[in-house]
Amino acid sequence: MFGYVLINKEELKFKEYDVYRSYYCGMCQVLKKRSGNLAQITLNYDMIFLQLLLTSLYEPETKLEVFRCKLHPFKKTIKRTNQITDYIADINLFLAYLKCVDDWKDEKKVSRKLYSFLIGRKINKIRRLYPEKTDKLENILNASREYEAKKEYDIDKIAAYSGELMAEIFLYREDEWREALYKMGFFLGKYIYLIDAYEDVEKDVKKGNYNPFTEIYKNENFDDFVQKILTMMISECAREFENLPIIEDVDILRNILYSGVWSKYKAVRNKREKLEEEEND
Repeated sequence: MFGYVLINKEELKFKEYDVYRSYYCGMCQVLKKRSGNLAQITLNYDMIFLQLLLTSLYEPETKLEVFRCKLHPFKKTIKRTNQITDYIADINLFLAYLKCVDDWKDEKKVSRKLYSFLIGRKINKIRRLYPEKTDKLENILNASREYEAKKEYDIDKIAAYSGELMAEIFLYREDEWREALYKMGFFLGKYIYLIDAYEDVEKDVKKGNYNPFTEIYKNENFDDFVQKILTMMISECAREFENLPIIEDVDILRNILYSGVWSKYKAVRNKREKLEEEEND
């Protein structure tokens, strides 16, 4: 479900990419420190975007450190971390846990069941740290699962659950930026859900899994229809972003919102069009 909010590396300056990478490395290291090696595999680009956004907005004291990554032991790496990193690392792992539970219930994937068991103690700790937020996130996901179980296909309604989930994660504080952050998270969450469904629709139909596009994915203008919806979601998200007083790393954030988020869509659409051409030959 996650990993669609990417950078467009080709349009970033070298310095900007280094900053982005340092936040990625920082998040990876904090996941390991707070929850162990198993937590590191849950890291995704959506959470790095949120890290950049909240750090740029709230400007907490951020620590820069040089370290050696086990994956690249002969190269010195820079990591950036702050108190927001801790929050996002915890919520990131909690979301991964919820996804594993969901996959086990839907598809009986043993690997997901095993992973959720192995990180169980860490999840209990996160629940204690953020009791209200974790309850809200779990309730939203349960409501989404119940809706999917009914095999209903109101695209806006089912995507709204993902929107509410992401909106809750965006709410780091209760302050004057609450409304803008909530709306950003809401529309970005809907975007993530819909592009994920767009990518998986054929696979889901084949396996008999729920997908909101099941009834329309063979329509002639399906790809254009999806692009139109996704454009609306990102436009609303970007509108709220521009209302925030962000200066630091604003070019990186704009790179993601105005360019990077479309990288995955273009790749998925090109793949779909290629498959359609092969089927028609």
